Amino acid sequence: MNRLLTLLLLIFTVTAYSQSTFNVSGTVLDSLKQPVEAATVYLSKERDSTLVEYTMTDVKGNFKLTFNKLSEPSVLKVSMVGYKDFTKKFSNGISEDTDIKTLILREYGNQLDEVLIVATAPPIRVKKDTLEFNANSFKVRPDANLEELLKNLPGVQLDENKKITVNGKPVNEILVNGKPFFNEDGAVALENLPAEIIKKVQVTDKKTKKEKFTGEKSRTDDASINITIDEDKNKGHFGRVSGGYGSDKHYEAGMFLNTFNKRRKISLIGSANNINAVGFSMDKVFDNMRTGRSRGGLTESRMLGLNFVEDVSDKLKINGSYDYNFAETEQANKSSTTKFLPSGQFSTDSNSSSLGGNEGHRGNVSIDYMGEKDAFYFSPYFSKDHTYNTSESNQISYDEKGEKLNSSNSSSSSRGNSNSFGTSARYTRKLKQKGQYFSVELNNSNRSATNDALRESLTQFYQSDKPDDSRRQFRQNNTTTDNYGLSLEFTQPITDSLQISVGTEWNRAQNINDLQVFNYNEANQGYTDLNILETNRYTDIGTTVAPYVNFALNKNKYNINVTTKTQIVKNTANALYNAKWYSLDKHYVDPNINAMINYRLSKNNSLFGIYRYNVNYQSATQLLDITDISNPLSTTIGNPDLKPTGQHNVNLSYRSYNFQTRAGYSISANASIYDNSIVGSVIYDEDKKAISTYKNIQGNYQWGITGDWYKNSKWGEHALRYGIMLRYNQTISNGYIDGATYTATGNTIGPRVYLTYDYGEWVSIKPSYNYNHNTTNYTNFSVDKASNFTHRFNIQTTTYWPKKVTFGNDFAYNYNSQIAKGFKKDFFMWNVSLAYDFYKDKFSAKMKVYDVLNQNTSSTRTIDPMQIVDTESLVLKRYVMFSLTYKLNEFAGMKKGANKGRGGMGRPMRVMR
Repeated sequence: MNRLLTLLLLIFTVTAYSQSTFNVSGTVLDSLKQPVEAATVYLSKERDSTLVEYTMTDVKGNFKLTFNKLSEPSVLKVSMVGYKDFTKKFSNGISEDTDIKTLILREYGNQLDEVLIVATAPPIRVKKDTLEFNANSFKVRPDANLEELLKNLPGVQLDENKKITVNGKPVNEILVNGKPFFNEDGAVALENLPAEIIKKVQVTDKKTKKEKFTGEKSRTDDASINITIDEDKNKGHFGRVSGGYGSDKHYEAGMFLNTFNKRRKISLIGSANNINAVGFSMDKVFDNMRTGRSRGGLTESRMLGLNFVEDVSDKLKINGSYDYNFAETEQANKSSTTKFLPSGQFSTDSNSSSLGGNEGHRGNVSIDYMGEKDAFYFSPYFSKDHTYNTSESNQISYDEKGEKLNSSNSSSSSRGNSNSFGTSARYTRKLKQKGQYFSVELNNSNRSATNDALRESLTQFYQSDKPDDSRRQFRQNNTTTDNYGLSLEFTQPITDSLQISVGTEWNRAQNINDLQVFNYNEANQGYTDLNILETNRYTDIGTTVAPYVNFALNKNKYNINVTTKTQIVKNTANALYNAKWYSLDKHYVDPNINAMINYRLSKNNSLFGIYRYNVNYQSATQLLDITDISNPLSTTIGNPDLKPTGQHNVNLSYRSYNFQTRAGYSISANASIYDNSIVGSVIYDEDKKAISTYKNIQGNYQWGITGDWYKNSKWGEHALRYGIMLRYNQTISNGYIDGATYTATGNTIGPRVYLTYDYGEWVSIKPSYNYNHNTTNYTNFSVDKASNFTHRFNIQTTTYWPKKVTFGNDFAYNYNSQIAKGFKKDFFMWNVSLAYDFYKDKFSAKMKVYDVLNQNTSSTRTIDPMQIVDTESLVLKRYVMFSLTYKLNEFAGMKKGANKGRGGMGRPMRVMR
């Protein structure tokens, strides 16, 4: 009976909703009676220009708006770049379906004088290759940030890791007024840029600085987002400062301060905590707390960053940043490994603990000049790091009967320092003919590092008469890496759509690794005895000259770009080992191919494909016939007969988005095929000590396919975003083990379902489910198959009621189907946050609980081509945190009490013709 009543209530609700909604439909044509695609059609209230609904015309010029009954005067507008707006008023509102049939958009004339047209900006507009959103048209919470605004834009998706896609295309750059906001990945801007100062969100293909200057088409499949700031708010200060202290001496502190005007921006960020939050994050609900997932180890970190952007003039821009980072991590791990062999298998149980840290300084400056004929870019950078680590470990290996094979106990302590410096410089000159230019680019990177380590180990063998291996050593390792590059390019247009570029690249890379090992001398009570069998010095020098030719064909519907190179390579490998010098020279001439096509089937449908062929060359340690005995349980020998590895990569993607239905999907496929893969060839003795070398093998490849479908729906105060993603990947791995060849075929399938429901400004609910299934089939092993699957269910809820109160929950369940005895298969993870805003909403007091049920764990199973590894790590457990946050928002043109959220249609705009 209860189910029947529920069903009847649902039918009544849907019927009532369908009866209270109405449609306005029609077809948009130009003056030649041709359909106008991607014209923006939007309906607003005449009284205050509040946006009611919007859509875009399809390829046939058709549109359909669906909305609730309107009882007040309303205005329908159709807008398209290059055309005069079409306007139709409904003085009595709209209370029935309306078919306007045919609408004619009139083109602007060819007059050169400026015409000022007072109009409201449409919510969405397509300008050539740019998709533009008017931020004022999308309602968000009063204190919303850029992240929340993006989630409300049609076709924009943010996954659980805050990776952005627009109509299925990945976004790898976020700019503010055309300039980076700290880093180009935009992570800081997402969490900290207030939505209330944003005027437009512009999406276009990501371009290099050179492509922007020359006007070339992008050669990548990535998108770029540019955020423009309201002119009357393009001066001010904003930021947040927070601090918290909790149980078990846990603490967190975060700071983001930004001051800016039209020409200058200065930002300061800082963070300090001992809750595993490495880097910078100021999530509005959970602050630095990492939600839904566990991270192995216990990490205490600190960071400080300063960034500035200065527009010296309209042509010259300077950008610089400095970062200080410190992180110290305590680790405790246990693992169980099953190694497969043609004749059987053996297992290894191990335990380890460590305490390690890194302290680093990084800085960079970029000078970017872009004139009418010349463009110059210069960017130096530096970094300085100090590392330290102490560790202990033990392991025991058993045969199939459970009898001991070998055991090892070791401890170590190390300290290291490194310094890096590099520059990148490029000059581009436009020549007389349009599309004709010359460019030269120079770059270098130089790094030196030292590492001093004390190591002690005892390795015992149980099934042979090999003596115990006891070591007590001091190891001093010095490395230097120097890379230099020069490229020259000349571009000549052949026709309006075809251009050819010719150029050459020169690169020189040198790597020196100098290792000295000293054994402990009991008589001298010091590390004075040089171990010549472990002391070595390797030098790799690679010089490449690569002349190339590039063809670029750009049409209205598609663009094709093909680059072919001839790599003329000389690799020199030298080494000093056992007081003897080894040397080997290798010469190669290989092709390098990069071909790309981008086909725009319509304004909302596109096909992208890319093919690459590249050759990867061997290292000195792989080539030289030298025996490395630094690991008591594994000896490695080089192979002078190794061949380089050729790699073919193919990527295809198709994307479609329908603005009328607010639904889209994308399908992508990739494949990699390897010629002469370099693999390890391992032989185990009776104690299962490994003796390995390097060999080439054919037949290795991998391929995968991913599909994603998503949709946005909105009715009244209700908003729903949902989708499903499915990915499949297969990897074929061939190799050598115990004198025989093997094949491992790995298959991974992983669907994901996600949903977000928002009710006005009061409630947000985000459930998601991830399933991952791994199966590996073996040939020539003692086992035929290994598999496991994982489940992960997560639900995040945030309520903003009562007023000024924010209550957040993040609940996850994780399950691992196959894992060794003694490892936990599943656990619940639940985090809670409760915040109260006060003093004109400038302060927020918050209480958070991490891992409410105290079940957090980190158990994983990894299936490799030759082994299964189960691991479990030390994790952060339950704690309570109390924090206080101060928010600063002061902008020019901001009226008192104006922070009331976004919505409506914005201000009039100037239109030029």
